[in-house]
Amino acid sequence: MGIGTVLLLIVAAGVLGTVGLYNGLIRKRVETENAWSQIDVQLKRRHDLIPNLVETVKGYAGHESKTLEAVISARNHAVTASAADPATRIAAENALSGTLKSLFALSESYPDLKANQNFLALQEELSSTENRIGFSRQHYNDSVGVYNAAIQSFPANLLAGSFNFKPATFYQLAEAEKQAVQEAPRVSF
Repeated sequence: MGIGTVLLLIVAAGVLGTVGLYNGLIRKRVETENAWSQIDVQLKRRHDLIPNLVETVKGYAGHESKTLEAVISARNHAVTASAADPATRIAAENALSGTLKSLFALSESYPDLKANQNFLALQEELSSTENRIGFSRQHYNDSVGVYNAAIQSFPANLLAGSFNFKPATFYQLAEAEKQAVQEAPRVSF
């Protein structure tokens, strides 16, 4: 084997390695984008359920207009934020989650509302959707972690910088939600 052949093999191995690294980064980026779109699907489902829930509550607690308006306003803000960057969308969705909690807290004051089958069905659908959103967020954050680690690891970081691979943003809970998750539930008899 001559020197020319060895050099050709080294160059070929380098090119193949570079292509492999690039394709791996692309796969990880696409997986992260796919995970974000799964969150999108569940958020759309939640956005679609909220007007029905508000209408049901309105029939029983129409004079609680501030709470109902806050929920609708937060929902509309979240829908319009769907075209924004992830950080803006995350903030809008966290605000919507907070207003939904106040809506469900309001239902505690109205026994007839709590017994209404439409309300119970919508509440169950929304609860199920919230669980799906939680799983989708977890999958997204897992994908972001893998992708961000890949673009920061040597030698892929050299390639990532050259081809403008940017770190993805983790989906983080709002401060109030973090505290609620960290606090143990209180049970009293």
